[in-house]
Amino acid sequence: MQAQIFRTTGLKRTSLQVALLLGAIVASHAMEFHVAANGKDSNRGSRSSPFASLERARTAVRALKKSGGLPPEGVTVWMHGGDYALADTFELGADDGGQTNRPVVYRGGEGEEVRLVGGRTLPAKMFQPISAPATLQRLDAAARPRVWRAELRALGITNYGTFPDQFSGAASGPELFFNDQRMTLARWPNVEWAEFSKVIESGPAPWRNHASDKLGTFAYDGDRPARWLRAPAVWLQGYWCFDWSSETIRVQNIDTNEHRITLAKPHHYGLGSGNRGPRRFFAVNLLEELDQPGEYFIDRNSGELFFWPPAPLRGARVVLSTLTQPVIALRNASYVTLRGFTVEAGAGNGIEIKGGRNNSILACRIRNTGMDGVVVEGGTQHRVVACDIFDTGTAGLKIGGGDRQTLTPSGHEAVNNHIHHVSRRQRTHAYHVHLDGVGVRLAHNLLHGGPHQAIGLAGNDHLIEFNEIHHTGMETDDCGSFYMGRNPSERGSVLRYNFWHHIGSTRSHGSCAVYFDDGAGGQTVFGNVFYRAAGGSFGAVFSHGGHDNLVRNCIFIECPLALGSAPWKDNLWKEWLTGALWQEKLLKDVDITKPPYADQYPELKGFMEFAGEPRRNRATANLIVNCRAVQTGNWDVTESFVTDADPGFVDAAKLDFRLRDDAAVFGKMAGFGKIPFAQIGLQRDEFRRWVREGSPQ
Repeated sequence: MQAQIFRTTGLKRTSLQVALLLGAIVASHAMEFHVAANGKDSNRGSRSSPFASLERARTAVRALKKSGGLPPEGVTVWMHGGDYALADTFELGADDGGQTNRPVVYRGGEGEEVRLVGGRTLPAKMFQPISAPATLQRLDAAARPRVWRAELRALGITNYGTFPDQFSGAASGPELFFNDQRMTLARWPNVEWAEFSKVIESGPAPWRNHASDKLGTFAYDGDRPARWLRAPAVWLQGYWCFDWSSETIRVQNIDTNEHRITLAKPHHYGLGSGNRGPRRFFAVNLLEELDQPGEYFIDRNSGELFFWPPAPLRGARVVLSTLTQPVIALRNASYVTLRGFTVEAGAGNGIEIKGGRNNSILACRIRNTGMDGVVVEGGTQHRVVACDIFDTGTAGLKIGGGDRQTLTPSGHEAVNNHIHHVSRRQRTHAYHVHLDGVGVRLAHNLLHGGPHQAIGLAGNDHLIEFNEIHHTGMETDDCGSFYMGRNPSERGSVLRYNFWHHIGSTRSHGSCAVYFDDGAGGQTVFGNVFYRAAGGSFGAVFSHGGHDNLVRNCIFIECPLALGSAPWKDNLWKEWLTGALWQEKLLKDVDITKPPYADQYPELKGFMEFAGEPRRNRATANLIVNCRAVQTGNWDVTESFVTDADPGFVDAAKLDFRLRDDAAVFGKMAGFGKIPFAQIGLQRDEFRRWVREGSPQ
């Protein structure tokens, strides 16, 4: 049966005509539709007559479902190669999903690059030389002939976002990308940080009982801030007190005579050294500091973009992110698969899944987002598999679900993903992966390249296994590649068969691979390999305040300290147990004194009535190689084999920490078992053909 085509001349189709047209499409193309950049939404949706938009394909799938339901194989929407600019979120709701064994699949064509772009392309002809004298005066003399100007309003771009007076995340607003690389919002210094020379006034600092009604003020060296006096406003991003807490704050006053800067808002912890080392900052969003290739500035009053391109504009792909909402969103949809897309250049999140069940994101590339790469919130049995998530403004992947009241698991999985170079705009607490809720599995992922922590965990009974994590925490301090804390009801998670290496920064008050902070307990670390994964006073596994953690069958190599802890004294425990935070988290959010918590975690019996019982962590049957110290604090260490010699690694120089069958450790510890080191990290499969060279396998 041939699809019937209605041609109208200046008239809208009637609802009857639309129904007949869609019915014809359903009859002739029951199992697939096609979308192409050169298609038309008036087409039939076949391979030879493709639609032009995802929205049109969604309408066709809805009609298919209404006309007779999904066929046994489900339905596939094929997106063919090209750039698809999305002015609005492509959203799939409860009416757009599939059903058990009958999925609705949106898929990029085999071997074709399909870009779903949350921004606007800026043609080279838009950029013109700067002629306004007042603007030229604000620029460095060397930059004046090299910086170009574009009027964004000429393209209808009028939302330039806002910079609040104070924020710890990423400010809303567009960013510029040149040949798929994120450009730098004009800043000083161009790399690294400037440092305080002296704190004049910290402002209020409740954490150290310092009250003040004054704003934070510090002294600076040199004369650079004098350049900023013409600017309408100046913002500084800094590590103002602790090296795990960055924040951006507007400047209230620059005193060039005294070389002092006063901030417009008080930093939460006040100015000063909460961690060892100098306090640091950089100025951002200043036309005056647009002084090198790759920097740009948006004048939010005039709607002008100023840009020093790193290469010729002609022939370049220049995109300004404009979509502040996610590029793709699934809202209570179920049995939907997104496969083989590049999702990029949005000012918000890349992909969001909220509610629903059994949705999958497969073999997608999510990059250059203003905020998070992928967010999975609620629902059950969602999967993120074989995706590359990188160059995100904030987090890489947030995934959570299940019910903490009943300890019902979500069944979510994040498997075989390469997540790297995240937290481009939010320097701290924007993780490669953050797990929440109950029962999320994180497996065979490669995580690296980030200023702060790689894996954040909240909730219960998660499984983190076969992941490789390296070069994280490279800018911060007092942190771990894995981090959880401040809620002892969050228990039962297992970290097994992971490889942690080259962790932490050189400033290192303390950094580690696994950090159980502020009373966290009840977790298991089994069969992990730690290489150069600790710094400062921290161990590769570090516990602050908590107890009932177990480390077993692990290998520690060239870590200054294998197992570290800073136990709390009884009076501090009493403060936390009776304080408002734990009263809320342990008795109201959930109730650890009643089932299911009292049944599933028997060690919680009597937890709230603590009366000085020993609080210990346990470590047993671990191999400790060339570490300066084994343990501090409240670790009970048994059966460990400690050596400065090679215990029988296959090739330690190449980070191949498999143990030979004749390795000495097997004769020293009867309870020590082989770690499946070759299975750690990314795996080649039908979705992922690329695996990092030099990975454990």
